[in-house]
Amino acid sequence: MAAADDATFASTDDLDEAEQEAVQDLLFRLADDELVLAERYTEWQVRAPTLESDISMANIAQDELGHARLWYEVLKGFGYDETDLIWERDADDFRHSTLVEQPFAEGDWADAIVRAYLYDVAEDIQLHALKNSTFEPIRDRVGKVLGEEDYHLEYATNWLERLAADDEGRENVQDAVDRLYPYALTLFEPTDEEVEATIVERGLRGEDLVELRDTWHDRVSDFLESIGIEVPGLDLPDQYDVHISPDELPEHLGRDGDHTDHWESLLDEMTEAYDELGRDYATHIMDDDE
Repeated sequence: MAAADDATFASTDDLDEAEQEAVQDLLFRLADDELVLAERYTEWQVRAPTLESDISMANIAQDELGHARLWYEVLKGFGYDETDLIWERDADDFRHSTLVEQPFAEGDWADAIVRAYLYDVAEDIQLHALKNSTFEPIRDRVGKVLGEEDYHLEYATNWLERLAADDEGRENVQDAVDRLYPYALTLFEPTDEEVEATIVERGLRGEDLVELRDTWHDRVSDFLESIGIEVPGLDLPDQYDVHISPDELPEHLGRDGDHTDHWESLLDEMTEAYDELGRDYATHIMDDDE
C-alpha cells in the first residue's frame, strides 16, 4: 500500500502531530518486542540442550537487545531518556505483543524454537515493509537489523527441521505451535486504529497489519506443514478490518497495554537491580559523548 504522497521525513522536526504519534507508536512496538524477547531468551543461558545452542541463544538475546536499543535511540529524539523508556516505565505503558512475554514451558526447547520462528518470520516481513519508510531514522536502521535477523531465522528454521525429524520431537513442536500461535497473532494487532491508518497513509510502513499478517500466516504455514506440523487456519475478515476474529486471539493482546500477569513479574526482575540500588537515572560504562 503506497503512501498518500511522496513526502519523506529526515527528523522529528519534519513531522506533524499525527505523524509524531504514528512514528512513536511504530517505534515502541519494534523496541518493546525486542527488549522483552531478549530478556526471555536469557532464561535459556546454560539451559539449552547443547553448548553450541547455549552460546547461540545468548548471542541472539544480545542481538535483540541491541536492536531494541537502536529503536529506543530514535525515540530519544522525541524527548525521552532511558529511564522513561525502560527503567521507570509503568508495565501497562509497554506495547509489546504478549507472545514475547510468555514464560517458556519448563525445559521445553521446542517452545523456545517455535516462539523464535514465529517471531522471526513476523519481524522479517515487517522489516522489509520498513525498508522504504518515509521516516529516514527508521529506514536507515533496517539494513543492520535485517542482517542479524537473517541468522536468527536460519537458526530457528534449522532447529525446527531437526526437532521434527522424529515422532517425539514433532509432537513437542506441534504442542508449542498450538500453544503459541494465538499469541503470535497479537504481533499484528494495532495499538490504535487511527494511528495505524496514519502509519500506512504517510508511508511510515509499506503495508498494513492485515497484509503483514496474511503474508506471515502463509509463509509460516507453508514451512511448518512441510515438516509435518499442522497450523491453525485464520477466520479471515473483510480485507479492510484490521482485526481477525476475536475467537482466534488470546485474552490479552499487549499492543493496547493489556498484558498477562507474567509481564509484571518479568518487568520486576528486569528492573530489580536498578530499584535496589535506588537509581533515578540510567548509568553506562562510558557516556555517549565520551
